[in-house]
Amino acid sequence: MLRTHNCNSLTIEDNGKTVTLIGWVDTVRDLGGVRFVDLRDREGVTQIVCHPDYAEVHEIAKGLKDESVIQVTGRVTLREPETINEKLKTGKIEVVAESIVVENICAPLPFPMDDDKADKVNEDLRGEFRFLDLRRPRNINLLRMRAKAGHAIRNYLDSQDFVEVETPTLFKSTPEGAREFLVPSRLNPGQFYALTQSPQQYKQMLMVAGIERYYQMARCYRDEDLRADRQPEFTQVDIEMSFIEREDIYALIEGMLKKVWKEVLDIDIPTPFPRMPYKEAMDRFGVDKPDTRFGIEITDFTELFKTSSFKVFNNVANSENGVVRAINAKGLEDITQGELTHLETIAKTLGAKGLAFIKAANGEWKSPILKFFSDAEKAALKEKLNIEDGDIVFFAAAPWEQASAILGRIRLEAAKLLQARGKLIIPKDKFNFLWVIEFPLMLWDEEQNRYVSAHHPFTSPVKEDMSLLDTDPKKVRGQHYDIVLNGVELGGGSIRIHNPLLQKKVFEDVLQIPKDVVESRFGYMLKAFSYGAPPHGGIALGFDRLVTMLAGRSSIRDLLAFPKTQRGQDLMANCPSPVTERQLKDVHIQVRGDE
Repeated sequence: MLRTHNCNSLTIEDNGKTVTLIGWVDTVRDLGGVRFVDLRDREGVTQIVCHPDYAEVHEIAKGLKDESVIQVTGRVTLREPETINEKLKTGKIEVVAESIVVENICAPLPFPMDDDKADKVNEDLRGEFRFLDLRRPRNINLLRMRAKAGHAIRNYLDSQDFVEVETPTLFKSTPEGAREFLVPSRLNPGQFYALTQSPQQYKQMLMVAGIERYYQMARCYRDEDLRADRQPEFTQVDIEMSFIEREDIYALIEGMLKKVWKEVLDIDIPTPFPRMPYKEAMDRFGVDKPDTRFGIEITDFTELFKTSSFKVFNNVANSENGVVRAINAKGLEDITQGELTHLETIAKTLGAKGLAFIKAANGEWKSPILKFFSDAEKAALKEKLNIEDGDIVFFAAAPWEQASAILGRIRLEAAKLLQARGKLIIPKDKFNFLWVIEFPLMLWDEEQNRYVSAHHPFTSPVKEDMSLLDTDPKKVRGQHYDIVLNGVELGGGSIRIHNPLLQKKVFEDVLQIPKDVVESRFGYMLKAFSYGAPPHGGIALGFDRLVTMLAGRSSIRDLLAFPKTQRGQDLMANCPSPVTERQLKDVHIQVRGDE
Protein backbone atom coordinates (compact mmCIF):
# COMPACT_ATOMS: atom_id res chain seq x y z
CA MET A 1 0.00 0.00 0.00
CA LEU A 2 1.10 3.57 -0.68
CA ARG A 3 -0.08 4.62 2.79
CA THR A 4 0.09 3.42 6.36
CA HIS A 5 -3.15 5.11 7.43
CA ASN A 6 -6.15 6.80 5.87
CA CYS A 7 -6.85 10.50 6.45
CA ASN A 8 -9.42 9.90 9.18
CA SER A 9 -7.68 7.35 11.40
CA LEU A 10 -4.88 9.15 13.27
CA THR A 11 -5.52 10.13 16.90
CA ILE A 12 -3.50 11.26 19.92
CA GLU A 13 -2.61 7.59 20.43
CA ASP A 14 -0.44 7.85 17.30
CA ASN A 15 1.65 10.75 18.65
CA GLY A 16 5.30 10.36 17.61
CA LYS A 17 4.67 7.78 14.89
CA THR A 18 6.09 8.17 11.40
CA VAL A 19 3.23 7.68 8.93
CA THR A 20 2.53 7.90 5.23
CA LEU A 21 -0.72 9.38 3.89
CA ILE A 22 -1.92 9.85 0.34
CA GLY A 23 -4.89 11.75 -0.99
CA TRP A 24 -6.15 14.97 -2.52
CA VAL A 25 -5.14 18.48 -1.49
CA ASP A 26 -8.28 19.98 0.02
CA THR A 27 -6.85 23.39 0.92
CA VAL A 28 -3.45 25.08 1.34
CA ARG A 29 -2.91 27.89 3.85
CA ASP A 30 0.18 30.02 4.52
CA LEU A 31 0.37 31.21 8.12
CA GLY A 32 3.54 33.16 8.87
CA GLY A 33 5.73 31.16 6.53
CA VAL A 34 4.45 27.79 7.69
CA ARG A 35 2.22 26.10 5.11
CA PHE A 36 -0.71 23.96 6.18
CA VAL A 37 -2.22 21.43 3.82
CA ASP A 38 -5.55 19.72 4.52
CA LEU A 39 -5.15 16.29 2.95
CA ARG A 40 -8.36 14.45 2.09
CA ASP A 41 -9.34 10.94 1.07
CA ARG A 42 -12.77 9.30 1.13
CA GLU A 43 -12.54 8.69 4.89
CA GLY A 44 -11.74 12.20 6.07
CA VAL A 45 -9.14 14.95 6.46
CA THR A 46 -5.74 15.25 8.17
CA GLN A 47 -3.81 18.50 8.58
CA ILE A 48 -0.27 18.43 7.18
CA VAL A 49 2.33 20.95 8.41
CA CYS A 50 5.07 22.05 5.99
CA HIS A 51 7.83 23.79 7.99
CA PRO A 52 10.53 25.95 6.38
CA ASP A 53 12.98 23.67 8.26
CA TYR A 54 12.22 21.06 5.61
CA ALA A 55 13.21 23.21 2.64
CA GLU A 56 12.24 20.76 -0.10
CA VAL A 57 8.87 20.04 1.49
CA HIS A 58 8.22 23.75 1.99
CA GLU A 59 9.08 24.53 -1.61
CA ILE A 60 6.83 21.78 -2.97
CA ALA A 61 3.98 23.06 -0.80
CA LYS A 62 4.27 26.46 -2.48
CA GLY A 63 3.21 25.00 -5.81
CA LEU A 64 0.45 22.72 -4.64
CA LYS A 65 -2.96 23.19 -6.25
CA ASP A 66 -6.28 22.12 -4.82
CA GLU A 67 -7.32 18.56 -5.78
CA SER A 68 -3.77 17.53 -6.71
CA VAL A 69 -2.77 14.07 -5.47
CA ILE A 70 0.17 13.92 -3.09
CA GLN A 71 1.86 11.36 -0.85
CA VAL A 72 3.12 12.65 2.50
CA THR A 73 5.47 10.98 4.96
CA GLY A 74 5.97 12.60 8.34
CA ARG A 75 5.67 12.48 12.09
CA VAL A 76 2.42 12.70 14.05
CA THR A 77 2.43 15.50 16.63
CA LEU A 78 -0.18 16.92 18.96
CA ARG A 79 -1.79 20.23 18.09
CA GLU A 80 -1.56 23.16 20.45
CA PRO A 81 -4.74 23.35 22.57
CA GLU A 82 -5.89 26.57 20.91
CA THR A 83 -5.62 25.01 17.42
CA ILE A 84 -7.62 21.83 18.08
CA ASN A 85 -10.47 21.28 15.60
CA GLU A 86 -13.24 19.41 17.40
CA LYS A 87 -15.17 18.97 14.16
CA LEU A 88 -12.59 16.52 12.84
CA LYS A 89 -11.81 13.09 14.22
CA THR A 90 -8.16 13.92 13.48
CA GLY A 91 -8.55 17.44 14.90
CA LYS A 92 -6.21 16.92 17.88
CA ILE A 93 -3.19 15.91 15.80
CA GLU A 94 -1.27 17.00 12.72
CA VAL A 95 1.43 15.43 10.61
CA VAL A 96 4.72 17.32 10.19
CA ALA A 97 5.76 16.54 6.62
CA GLU A 98 9.28 15.22 6.10
CA SER A 99 8.76 14.35 2.43
CA ILE A 100 6.12 15.02 -0.20
CA VAL A 101 5.70 13.17 -3.48
CA VAL A 102 3.44 14.88 -6.01
CA GLU A 103 1.60 12.10 -7.83
CA ASN A 104 -0.59 14.27 -10.02
CA ILE A 105 -1.15 18.02 -10.43
CA CYS A 106 -4.78 19.03 -10.86
CA ALA A 107 -5.78 21.18 -13.84
CA PRO A 108 -7.79 24.37 -13.15
CA LEU A 109 -11.06 23.31 -11.59
CA PRO A 110 -14.29 23.95 -13.56
CA PHE A 111 -16.19 24.65 -10.33
CA PRO A 112 -15.46 24.90 -6.59
CA MET A 113 -15.39 21.61 -4.72
CA ASP A 114 -17.02 23.00 -1.59
CA ASP A 115 -20.41 21.32 -1.17
CA ASP A 116 -22.47 24.49 -0.69
CA LYS A 117 -20.83 26.32 -3.59
CA ALA A 118 -20.79 23.34 -5.95
CA ASP A 119 -24.52 22.73 -5.45
CA LYS A 120 -25.18 26.16 -6.98
CA VAL A 121 -23.20 25.34 -10.11
CA ASN A 122 -25.07 24.51 -13.32
CA GLU A 123 -26.07 20.83 -13.20
CA ASP A 124 -24.94 20.20 -16.78
CA LEU A 125 -21.43 21.42 -15.95
CA ARG A 126 -21.28 19.17 -12.92
CA GLY A 127 -22.55 16.32 -15.09
CA GLU A 128 -19.77 16.89 -17.64
CA PHE A 129 -17.24 16.68 -14.81
CA ARG A 130 -19.11 14.06 -12.83
CA PHE A 131 -15.82 12.42 -11.76
CA LEU A 132 -15.05 15.66 -9.89
CA ASP A 133 -18.60 16.15 -8.62
CA LEU A 134 -18.53 12.64 -7.17
CA ARG A 135 -15.23 13.32 -5.43
CA ARG A 136 -16.94 15.73 -3.04
CA PRO A 137 -17.23 14.08 0.40
CA ARG A 138 -21.00 14.47 0.52
CA ASN A 139 -21.50 12.67 -2.77
CA ILE A 140 -19.11 9.89 -1.82
CA ASN A 141 -21.07 9.46 1.40
CA LEU A 142 -24.33 9.24 -0.55
CA LEU A 143 -22.92 6.37 -2.63
CA ARG A 144 -21.71 4.66 0.53
CA MET A 145 -25.19 5.04 2.02
CA ARG A 146 -26.60 3.43 -1.12
CA ALA A 147 -24.17 0.52 -0.77
CA LYS A 148 -25.05 0.13 2.91
CA ALA A 149 -28.76 -0.01 2.13
CA GLY A 150 -28.17 -2.65 -0.55
CA HIS A 151 -26.08 -4.69 1.86
CA ALA A 152 -28.85 -4.57 4.49
CA ILE A 153 -31.47 -5.70 1.95
CA ARG A 154 -29.36 -8.61 0.73
CA ASN A 155 -28.58 -9.74 4.28
CA TYR A 156 -32.23 -9.60 5.26
CA LEU A 157 -33.50 -11.54 2.25
CA ASP A 158 -30.71 -14.09 2.61
CA SER A 159 -31.81 -14.59 6.21
CA GLN A 160 -35.34 -15.29 4.96
CA ASP A 161 -34.13 -18.13 2.71
CA PHE A 162 -34.36 -16.23 -0.56
CA VAL A 163 -32.21 -17.18 -3.53
CA GLU A 164 -30.63 -14.38 -5.56
CA VAL A 165 -31.11 -15.18 -9.25
CA GLU A 166 -30.02 -13.06 -12.21
CA THR A 167 -32.43 -12.91 -15.14
CA PRO A 168 -31.72 -11.77 -18.71
CA THR A 169 -31.62 -8.10 -19.64
CA LEU A 170 -32.44 -8.85 -23.27
CA PHE A 171 -36.11 -9.85 -23.48
CA LYS A 172 -38.96 -9.84 -25.98
CA SER A 173 -40.87 -6.67 -26.71
CA THR A 174 -44.17 -6.16 -24.86
CA PRO A 175 -45.52 -2.92 -26.42
CA GLU A 176 -48.59 -2.64 -24.18
CA GLY A 177 -46.41 -1.44 -21.29
CA ALA A 178 -44.11 1.59 -21.06
CA ARG A 179 -42.03 2.51 -24.10
CA GLU A 180 -39.07 0.16 -24.42
CA PHE A 181 -35.48 0.37 -25.56
CA LEU A 182 -35.19 -1.88 -28.60
CA VAL A 183 -32.01 -3.82 -29.42
CA PRO A 184 -31.57 -5.13 -32.99
CA SER A 185 -30.39 -8.72 -33.35
CA ARG A 186 -27.43 -9.15 -35.72
CA LEU A 187 -27.96 -12.89 -35.94
CA ASN A 188 -31.69 -12.58 -36.59
CA PRO A 189 -32.15 -9.89 -39.25
CA GLY A 190 -35.19 -7.68 -38.77
CA GLN A 191 -35.86 -8.97 -35.27
CA PHE A 192 -35.35 -7.17 -31.99
CA TYR A 193 -34.85 -7.69 -28.30
CA ALA A 194 -36.16 -5.19 -25.76
CA LEU A 195 -34.27 -4.21 -22.63
CA THR A 196 -36.36 -5.49 -19.73
CA GLN A 197 -38.73 -3.01 -18.09
CA SER A 198 -38.90 -5.48 -15.22
CA PRO A 199 -38.11 -9.18 -14.71
CA GLN A 200 -41.84 -9.74 -14.15
CA GLN A 201 -42.36 -12.69 -16.48
CA TYR A 202 -38.99 -14.27 -15.72
CA LYS A 203 -39.59 -14.24 -11.98
CA GLN A 204 -42.98 -15.87 -12.44
CA MET A 205 -41.26 -18.57 -14.49
CA LEU A 206 -38.86 -19.04 -11.57
CA MET A 207 -41.86 -19.74 -9.35
CA VAL A 208 -43.10 -22.35 -11.83
CA ALA A 209 -39.56 -23.75 -11.75
CA GLY A 210 -39.78 -24.29 -7.99
CA ILE A 211 -37.36 -21.62 -6.72
CA GLU A 212 -40.09 -20.55 -4.21
CA ARG A 213 -38.22 -17.50 -2.90
CA TYR A 214 -36.40 -15.30 -5.40
CA TYR A 215 -34.88 -11.86 -5.28
CA GLN A 216 -32.64 -9.74 -7.45
CA MET A 217 -31.21 -6.21 -7.45
CA ALA A 218 -32.50 -5.95 -10.99
CA ARG A 219 -31.44 -3.45 -13.62
CA CYS A 220 -34.47 -2.24 -15.56
CA TYR A 221 -34.98 0.09 -18.52
CA ARG A 222 -37.78 2.34 -19.77
CA ASP A 223 -37.60 4.79 -22.66
CA GLU A 224 -39.76 7.44 -20.98
CA ASP A 225 -39.56 11.18 -20.49
CA LEU A 226 -37.36 11.85 -17.48
CA ARG A 227 -37.87 13.83 -14.29
CA ALA A 228 -36.34 14.06 -10.81
CA ASP A 229 -37.45 10.56 -9.79
CA ARG A 230 -37.08 8.80 -13.14
CA GLN A 231 -34.10 7.59 -15.16
CA PRO A 232 -33.95 5.48 -18.34
CA GLU A 233 -32.10 2.79 -16.41
CA PHE A 234 -32.84 2.05 -12.78
CA THR A 235 -32.50 -0.58 -10.08
CA GLN A 236 -35.35 -2.32 -8.34
CA VAL A 237 -35.44 -4.76 -5.45
CA ASP A 238 -37.31 -7.53 -7.22
CA ILE A 239 -38.99 -10.20 -5.07
CA GLU A 240 -41.26 -13.17 -5.78
CA MET A 241 -42.56 -15.90 -3.45
CA SER A 242 -44.61 -19.08 -3.85
CA PHE A 243 -47.35 -20.45 -1.57
CA ILE A 244 -48.09 -17.08 0.03
CA GLU A 245 -50.88 -14.56 0.58
CA ARG A 246 -50.81 -10.77 0.74
CA GLU A 247 -50.17 -10.80 4.49
CA ASP A 248 -46.89 -12.64 3.90
CA ILE A 249 -45.68 -9.89 1.55
CA TYR A 250 -46.66 -7.17 4.02
CA ALA A 251 -44.74 -8.82 6.87
CA LEU A 252 -41.67 -9.49 4.71
CA ILE A 253 -41.35 -5.94 3.36
CA GLU A 254 -42.04 -4.32 6.72
CA GLY A 255 -39.26 -6.42 8.26
CA MET A 256 -36.88 -5.54 5.43
CA LEU A 257 -37.51 -1.80 5.60
CA LYS A 258 -37.27 -1.85 9.37
CA LYS A 259 -33.80 -3.42 9.05
CA VAL A 260 -32.68 -0.93 6.39
CA TRP A 261 -33.76 2.13 8.37
CA LYS A 262 -32.11 0.77 11.51
CA GLU A 263 -28.79 -0.12 9.87
CA VAL A 264 -28.50 3.00 7.70
CA LEU A 265 -30.08 5.72 9.86
CA ASP A 266 -30.25 4.00 13.27
CA ILE A 267 -33.98 4.72 13.33
CA ASP A 268 -36.56 2.23 14.61
CA ILE A 269 -39.61 2.49 12.39
CA PRO A 270 -42.84 1.12 13.90
CA THR A 271 -44.50 -1.89 12.32
CA PRO A 272 -46.97 -3.04 11.12
CA PHE A 273 -47.57 -0.21 8.65
CA PRO A 274 -51.07 1.30 8.36
CA ARG A 275 -53.18 0.11 5.44
CA MET A 276 -55.50 2.27 3.35
CA PRO A 277 -57.83 1.18 0.54
CA TYR A 278 -57.26 2.90 -2.79
CA LYS A 279 -60.68 4.59 -2.72
CA GLU A 280 -60.08 6.01 0.75
CA ALA A 281 -56.69 7.38 -0.36
CA MET A 282 -58.29 9.09 -3.35
CA ASP A 283 -61.24 10.36 -1.28
CA ARG A 284 -59.08 11.84 1.47
CA PHE A 285 -55.89 12.84 -0.32
CA GLY A 286 -56.65 12.81 -4.05
CA VAL A 287 -53.75 10.52 -4.87
CA ASP A 288 -52.92 6.82 -4.52
CA LYS A 289 -49.59 7.63 -2.82
CA PRO A 290 -50.65 10.04 -0.08
CA ASP A 291 -48.29 12.03 2.11
CA THR A 292 -49.92 11.56 5.51
CA ARG A 293 -47.47 13.77 7.42
CA PHE A 294 -49.88 16.71 7.19
CA GLY A 295 -53.63 17.28 6.94
CA ILE A 296 -55.44 19.47 4.37
CA GLU A 297 -57.68 16.50 3.60
CA ILE A 298 -60.41 16.54 0.96
CA THR A 299 -64.04 16.91 2.09
CA ASP A 300 -67.01 15.85 -0.03
CA PHE A 301 -69.99 18.18 -0.56
CA THR A 302 -71.77 16.37 -3.38
CA GLU A 303 -74.99 15.77 -1.46
CA LEU A 304 -75.06 19.38 -0.23
CA PHE A 305 -74.94 20.82 -3.74
CA LYS A 306 -77.45 18.43 -5.34
CA THR A 307 -80.16 20.94 -4.43
CA SER A 308 -78.03 24.08 -4.82
CA SER A 309 -79.05 27.08 -6.90
CA PHE A 310 -75.43 27.29 -8.06
CA LYS A 311 -75.90 25.53 -11.39
CA VAL A 312 -72.23 24.70 -11.96
CA PHE A 313 -72.01 22.63 -8.77
CA ASN A 314 -75.62 21.42 -9.01
CA ASN A 315 -75.19 19.98 -12.51
CA VAL A 316 -71.99 18.12 -11.60
CA ALA A 317 -73.42 16.82 -8.31
CA ASN A 318 -76.40 15.33 -10.14
CA SER A 319 -74.38 13.82 -13.00
CA GLU A 320 -73.16 10.23 -13.16
CA ASN A 321 -69.92 9.88 -11.16
CA GLY A 322 -69.89 13.64 -10.56
CA VAL A 323 -68.67 15.04 -7.22
CA VAL A 324 -68.20 18.43 -5.57
CA ARG A 325 -65.27 18.44 -3.18
CA ALA A 326 -63.06 20.94 -1.34
CA ILE A 327 -59.94 21.41 0.76
CA ASN A 328 -59.12 24.09 3.32
CA ALA A 329 -55.55 25.39 3.09
CA LYS A 330 -55.54 26.84 6.59
CA GLY A 331 -53.40 29.97 6.94
CA LEU A 332 -52.90 30.57 3.21
CA GLU A 333 -55.19 33.59 2.99
CA ASP A 334 -52.17 35.78 2.08
CA ILE A 335 -51.67 33.90 -1.19
CA THR A 336 -50.48 36.22 -3.95
CA GLN A 337 -52.24 36.65 -7.27
CA GLY A 338 -49.28 35.03 -9.01
CA GLU A 339 -49.46 31.99 -6.74
CA LEU A 340 -53.21 31.75 -7.23
CA THR A 341 -52.78 31.90 -11.02
CA HIS A 342 -50.17 29.13 -10.79
CA LEU A 343 -52.60 26.89 -8.87
CA GLU A 344 -55.35 27.61 -11.39
CA THR A 345 -53.00 26.69 -14.25
CA ILE A 346 -52.24 23.36 -12.55
CA ALA A 347 -55.97 22.68 -12.14
CA LYS A 348 -56.56 23.43 -15.83
CA THR A 349 -53.83 21.01 -16.91
CA LEU A 350 -55.82 18.33 -15.08
CA GLY A 351 -59.02 19.17 -16.92
CA ALA A 352 -60.61 21.85 -14.73
CA LYS A 353 -62.15 24.94 -16.32
CA GLY A 354 -60.87 27.03 -13.43
CA LEU A 355 -60.21 26.91 -9.71
CA ALA A 356 -63.06 28.15 -7.52
CA PHE A 357 -62.05 29.40 -4.07
CA ILE A 358 -63.19 31.23 -0.95
CA LYS A 359 -60.91 33.44 1.15
CA ALA A 360 -61.70 34.07 4.80
CA ALA A 361 -60.28 37.28 6.30
CA ASN A 362 -61.35 39.90 8.82
CA GLY A 363 -64.57 38.11 9.66
CA GLU A 364 -65.83 37.84 6.11
CA TRP A 365 -65.57 35.57 3.07
CA LYS A 366 -64.51 36.72 -0.38
CA SER A 367 -65.14 34.81 -3.58
CA PRO A 368 -66.62 35.34 -7.06
CA ILE A 369 -68.94 32.35 -6.45
CA LEU A 370 -70.05 33.29 -2.92
CA LYS A 371 -73.20 35.09 -4.16
CA PHE A 372 -74.56 31.76 -5.47
CA PHE A 373 -74.40 29.99 -2.07
CA SER A 374 -77.30 29.81 0.35
CA ASP A 375 -76.86 30.46 4.06
CA ALA A 376 -77.28 26.73 4.72
CA GLU A 377 -74.55 25.89 2.22
CA LYS A 378 -72.22 28.45 3.79
CA ALA A 379 -72.92 27.06 7.26
CA ALA A 380 -72.21 23.52 6.11
CA LEU A 381 -68.92 24.59 4.49
CA LYS A 382 -67.88 26.45 7.61
CA GLU A 383 -68.66 23.53 9.89
CA LYS A 384 -67.20 20.68 7.84
CA LEU A 385 -64.05 22.58 6.77
CA ASN A 386 -63.60 24.51 10.04
CA ILE A 387 -63.17 27.75 8.09
CA GLU A 388 -61.54 30.54 10.12
CA ASP A 389 -59.93 33.87 9.34
CA GLY A 390 -56.74 33.31 7.38
CA ASP A 391 -58.02 30.27 5.47
CA ILE A 392 -58.58 29.69 1.77
CA VAL A 393 -60.85 26.96 0.44
CA PHE A 394 -60.42 25.41 -3.00
CA PHE A 395 -63.17 23.51 -4.85
CA ALA A 396 -63.30 20.89 -7.58
CA ALA A 397 -66.52 19.90 -9.36
CA ALA A 398 -65.90 17.08 -11.82
CA PRO A 399 -66.06 13.30 -12.24
CA TRP A 400 -64.69 11.56 -9.16
CA GLU A 401 -61.30 10.59 -10.63
CA GLN A 402 -60.70 14.06 -12.05
CA ALA A 403 -61.84 15.95 -8.95
CA SER A 404 -59.59 13.75 -6.81
CA ALA A 405 -56.58 14.41 -9.04
CA ILE A 406 -57.18 18.17 -9.08
CA LEU A 407 -57.52 18.58 -5.32
CA GLY A 408 -54.75 16.05 -4.66
CA ARG A 409 -52.33 18.18 -6.64
CA ILE A 410 -53.61 21.49 -5.21
CA ARG A 411 -53.21 20.01 -1.72
CA LEU A 412 -49.51 19.34 -2.33
CA GLU A 413 -48.92 22.75 -3.90
CA ALA A 414 -50.72 24.50 -1.02
CA ALA A 415 -48.55 22.59 1.45
CA LYS A 416 -45.42 23.90 -0.31
CA LEU A 417 -46.70 27.47 -0.09
CA LEU A 418 -47.52 27.05 3.60
CA GLN A 419 -44.10 25.56 4.26
CA ALA A 420 -42.41 28.51 2.55
CA ARG A 421 -44.30 30.81 4.92
CA GLY A 422 -43.41 28.76 7.99
CA LYS A 423 -47.08 27.95 8.58
CA LEU A 424 -46.71 24.22 8.00
CA ILE A 425 -43.86 22.21 9.42
CA ILE A 426 -43.22 18.75 7.94
CA PRO A 427 -40.28 17.18 9.82
CA LYS A 428 -37.70 15.74 7.43
CA ASP A 429 -36.94 12.91 9.85
CA LYS A 430 -40.56 11.75 9.97
CA PHE A 431 -41.19 8.55 8.01
CA ASN A 432 -44.87 7.72 7.43
CA PHE A 433 -45.01 4.31 5.78
CA LEU A 434 -48.33 3.15 4.37
CA TRP A 435 -49.75 0.24 2.42
CA VAL A 436 -52.29 1.28 -0.21
CA ILE A 437 -54.46 -1.72 -1.07
CA GLU A 438 -57.63 -2.78 -2.92
CA PHE A 439 -56.82 -1.11 -6.23
CA PRO A 440 -59.18 -1.63 -9.15
CA LEU A 441 -58.02 -4.51 -11.32
CA MET A 442 -59.06 -2.79 -14.56
CA LEU A 443 -59.37 0.77 -15.83
CA TRP A 444 -61.42 1.85 -18.83
CA ASP A 445 -59.36 3.47 -21.58
CA GLU A 446 -61.54 5.87 -23.58
CA GLU A 447 -59.00 6.20 -26.38
CA GLN A 448 -58.66 2.45 -26.93
CA ASN A 449 -62.33 1.79 -26.06
CA ARG A 450 -61.38 -1.16 -23.89
CA TYR A 451 -60.24 -2.13 -20.41
CA VAL A 452 -56.56 -1.96 -19.54
CA SER A 453 -54.75 -3.34 -16.51
CA ALA A 454 -54.42 -0.94 -13.60
CA HIS A 455 -51.18 -2.66 -12.58
CA HIS A 456 -50.29 -5.40 -15.06
CA PRO A 457 -52.26 -8.26 -16.65
CA PHE A 458 -50.79 -10.89 -14.31
CA THR A 459 -52.47 -9.47 -11.18
CA SER A 460 -54.99 -11.81 -9.61
CA PRO A 461 -58.52 -10.54 -8.85
CA VAL A 462 -59.78 -10.52 -5.28
CA LYS A 463 -61.58 -13.85 -4.90
CA GLU A 464 -64.88 -12.27 -3.85
CA ASP A 465 -64.93 -10.19 -7.05
CA MET A 466 -64.06 -12.99 -9.49
CA SER A 467 -67.61 -13.32 -10.87
CA LEU A 468 -67.65 -9.62 -11.81
CA LEU A 469 -65.05 -10.21 -14.52
CA ASP A 470 -67.89 -11.29 -16.80
CA THR A 471 -70.44 -8.66 -15.81
CA ASP A 472 -68.71 -5.50 -14.54
CA PRO A 473 -64.87 -5.59 -14.73
CA LYS A 474 -64.46 -2.04 -13.44
CA LYS A 475 -65.78 -3.15 -10.04
CA VAL A 476 -63.24 -5.95 -9.70
CA ARG A 477 -60.56 -5.29 -7.11
CA GLY A 478 -57.08 -6.61 -7.70
CA GLN A 479 -54.79 -8.27 -5.17
CA HIS A 480 -52.40 -5.38 -5.73
CA TYR A 481 -50.56 -3.37 -3.07
CA ASP A 482 -48.27 -0.35 -3.05
CA ILE A 483 -45.81 0.60 -0.33
CA VAL A 484 -45.80 4.39 0.11
CA LEU A 485 -43.49 6.64 2.12
CA ASN A 486 -44.18 10.35 2.66
CA GLY A 487 -46.06 10.68 -0.61
CA VAL A 488 -43.60 8.61 -2.66
CA GLU A 489 -44.42 5.19 -4.06
CA LEU A 490 -41.47 3.01 -3.05
CA GLY A 491 -42.82 -0.03 -4.83
CA GLY A 492 -45.76 -2.16 -5.73
CA GLY A 493 -46.72 -5.73 -6.36
CA SER A 494 -49.53 -8.24 -6.35
CA ILE A 495 -50.61 -11.81 -5.94
CA ARG A 496 -50.36 -13.22 -9.46
CA ILE A 497 -52.71 -15.27 -11.58
CA HIS A 498 -51.40 -18.84 -11.65
CA ASN A 499 -54.34 -20.56 -13.36
CA PRO A 500 -53.83 -20.69 -17.17
CA LEU A 501 -57.56 -20.53 -17.93
CA LEU A 502 -58.05 -17.42 -15.80
CA GLN A 503 -54.95 -15.79 -17.27
CA LYS A 504 -56.18 -16.53 -20.80
CA LYS A 505 -59.61 -15.12 -19.92
CA VAL A 506 -58.07 -11.87 -18.65
CA PHE A 507 -55.91 -11.51 -21.77
CA GLU A 508 -58.58 -12.30 -24.36
CA ASP A 509 -62.03 -11.64 -22.86
CA VAL A 510 -61.37 -8.68 -20.54
CA LEU A 511 -58.36 -6.91 -22.05
CA GLN A 512 -59.45 -7.94 -25.57
CA ILE A 513 -55.94 -8.80 -26.69
CA PRO A 514 -56.23 -10.82 -29.93
CA LYS A 515 -55.53 -14.54 -29.56
CA ASP A 516 -52.58 -14.48 -31.94
CA VAL A 517 -51.01 -11.61 -30.00
CA VAL A 518 -51.57 -13.44 -26.71
CA GLU A 519 -49.88 -16.50 -28.17
CA SER A 520 -46.88 -14.59 -29.55
CA ARG A 521 -46.25 -12.56 -26.41
CA PHE A 522 -47.43 -14.77 -23.59
CA GLY A 523 -47.81 -18.25 -25.05
CA TYR A 524 -44.88 -19.65 -23.11
CA MET A 525 -46.38 -18.35 -19.84
CA LEU A 526 -49.72 -19.99 -20.47
CA LYS A 527 -47.86 -23.19 -21.35
CA ALA A 528 -45.81 -22.99 -18.16
CA PHE A 529 -48.91 -22.37 -16.03
CA SER A 530 -50.41 -25.61 -17.34
CA TYR A 531 -47.50 -27.58 -15.84
CA GLY A 532 -48.22 -27.09 -12.15
CA ALA A 533 -47.77 -23.36 -11.47
CA PRO A 534 -47.88 -22.66 -7.71
CA PRO A 535 -49.86 -19.81 -6.15
CA HIS A 536 -47.38 -16.94 -6.00
CA GLY A 537 -46.94 -13.21 -5.65
CA GLY A 538 -44.31 -10.58 -5.28
CA ILE A 539 -43.28 -6.97 -5.23
CA ALA A 540 -40.68 -4.65 -6.70
CA LEU A 541 -39.30 -1.65 -4.82
CA GLY A 542 -37.49 1.19 -6.56
CA PHE A 543 -34.07 1.00 -4.95
CA ASP A 544 -33.02 4.42 -6.29
CA ARG A 545 -36.11 6.05 -4.76
CA LEU A 546 -35.62 4.17 -1.51
CA VAL A 547 -32.08 5.43 -0.97
CA THR A 548 -33.11 8.93 -2.08
CA MET A 549 -35.66 8.94 0.74
CA LEU A 550 -33.07 7.61 3.18
CA ALA A 551 -30.72 10.44 2.24
CA GLY A 552 -33.41 13.12 2.39
CA ARG A 553 -32.68 14.21 -1.19
CA SER A 554 -35.23 15.36 -3.77
CA SER A 555 -33.69 13.76 -6.87
CA ILE A 556 -32.58 10.19 -7.49
CA ARG A 557 -29.76 11.60 -9.64
CA ASP A 558 -27.98 12.50 -6.39
CA LEU A 559 -27.82 8.81 -5.46
CA LEU A 560 -26.57 7.54 -8.84
CA ALA A 561 -22.90 7.42 -9.72
CA PHE A 562 -23.42 8.46 -13.34
CA PRO A 563 -26.97 9.73 -13.92
CA LYS A 564 -28.53 10.81 -17.19
CA THR A 565 -29.98 14.27 -17.84
CA GLN A 566 -33.67 14.88 -18.53
CA ARG A 567 -32.84 14.33 -22.19
CA GLY A 568 -31.34 10.93 -21.38
CA GLN A 569 -27.76 12.09 -21.97
CA ASP A 570 -24.55 11.18 -20.17
CA LEU A 571 -22.71 14.50 -20.45
CA MET A 572 -19.45 13.08 -19.12
CA ALA A 573 -19.18 10.27 -21.69
CA ASN A 574 -21.05 12.30 -24.33
CA CYS A 575 -23.62 9.66 -25.13
CA PRO A 576 -25.84 8.67 -26.85
CA SER A 577 -23.62 9.23 -29.87
CA PRO A 578 -23.57 8.32 -33.57
CA VAL A 579 -22.27 4.92 -34.70
CA THR A 580 -20.52 3.92 -37.89
CA GLU A 581 -22.21 2.77 -41.09
CA ARG A 582 -20.53 -0.61 -40.62
CA GLN A 583 -22.15 -1.03 -37.22
CA LEU A 584 -25.57 -0.17 -38.64
CA LYS A 585 -25.07 -2.56 -41.52
CA ASP A 586 -24.18 -5.38 -39.13
CA VAL A 587 -27.57 -5.06 -37.42
CA HIS A 588 -29.49 -4.48 -40.66
CA ILE A 589 -30.52 -0.91 -39.84
CA GLN A 590 -30.53 2.20 -42.01
CA VAL A 591 -30.82 5.63 -40.43
CA ARG A 592 -33.02 8.03 -42.39
CA GLY A 593 -32.87 11.78 -42.13
CA ASP A 594 -35.89 13.89 -41.23
CA GLU A 595 -38.64 13.48 -43.80
